[in-house]
Amino acid sequence: MRQETLSPAAAPKGPLGLYIHIPFCRRKCLYCDFLSAPAAQGTIERYLRALDAQLLWEAANCKGYEVGTIFFGGGTPSLLEPQQVAGVLERIRDCYRLSKDAEITLESNPGTLTEEKLEGYRQAGVNRLSIGLQSVFDAELKALGRIHDYGTFLENYRSARQAGFSNINVDLMSALPGQTLSGWMDTLRRVAELLPEHISAYSLIIEEGTPFWDLYGQDRRPRDASVPPLPGEEEERRMYEQTRELLHEYGYVRYEISNYARPGFACRHNVGYWTRRPYLGIGLGSASLMDNVRWKVTEDLDEYLNCFAPDTAGPEGVKALLRQEEQVLTKAEQMEEFLFLGLRQSAGIFVGDFRRQFGTGLREVYGSVTARLEEQGLLVFYEDGRRMKLTERGIDVSNYVFSQFLLEE
Repeated sequence: MRQETLSPAAAPKGPLGLYIHIPFCRRKCLYCDFLSAPAAQGTIERYLRALDAQLLWEAANCKGYEVGTIFFGGGTPSLLEPQQVAGVLERIRDCYRLSKDAEITLESNPGTLTEEKLEGYRQAGVNRLSIGLQSVFDAELKALGRIHDYGTFLENYRSARQAGFSNINVDLMSALPGQTLSGWMDTLRRVAELLPEHISAYSLIIEEGTPFWDLYGQDRRPRDASVPPLPGEEEERRMYEQTRELLHEYGYVRYEISNYARPGFACRHNVGYWTRRPYLGIGLGSASLMDNVRWKVTEDLDEYLNCFAPDTAGPEGVKALLRQEEQVLTKAEQMEEFLFLGLRQSAGIFVGDFRRQFGTGLREVYGSVTARLEEQGLLVFYEDGRRMKLTERGIDVSNYVFSQFLLEE
């Protein structure tokens, strides 16, 4: 299916983030509820052909945008060979206007990386690597169902530096089975001493439909005496509080509830989500937001692989698979998202941006809400009222704070 693509001469009208979903992994972790599963090489190759076709199909809808960030997420994108990643990036360069300083991130898992692959990813154009470590303790990694040990991570991390990666994120996870506060602090300290540019520190969530749900259930209590307990609520809170304190000692700044970076290394792609910049999802189950319209791609792998087959029911059939759950956001929903997402950032929001986007003042819509949250010590205005952010206490109960900004239509 041939699509008209964006001419390099077309004037860009704004930034666009591209998310590329690679739904394959070597083995699914016990806590994972992401759209991912092991797959044969032939399936992966078919999937990449479908990705290529979708990139071409979507290009006509992206005229005037400049792609500033690309994020390969998964699954385990580092299962792909460098030439496969290079092929995806070549199609993007051919069909989209790509910023000269675009941030191009590839998620990876230890145990799927080699020196040759890392060098190949760099040559392909990947300039930011995200490595999913989770813990420095092999017993905790085994309890999570990870495919690697800490030694493998260290080897891969050093190889990434040797390959020329100067922007590396390490993913860590707290509140693990059997984990103690001192153990979590040890994980943080040992990773911080490696000096990655970015650290993402998330708390384990027990999701329905995962093996961990069968082990712990909604109440997070072990269903079997042989299963190690999860940290209690108070200990989990101390883990969160001391994460910021320890990482601050090593020069990391918390710029979002769970993300820490050295100055200048905040993840530009994720900042785009939190500031509601347009983004386009490519691949199975990926989500998009453009012109205040949200949609998802089918989560059925067979449907996606056959989406562009000759017997597909024409353009409308393709659109039906690539534009599922389409939702035009109302003004109220846009306002709610502006606050939900913007207040995740440590710097909060510019109050003036609310008026510029919605044609009315923040206090005119939410005056009573913000006054109440200020009184409760959960929200603060600063810089002479030009900015608004959550307090430390507000971050602790952020879900409650966000719920106060829901509007009745």
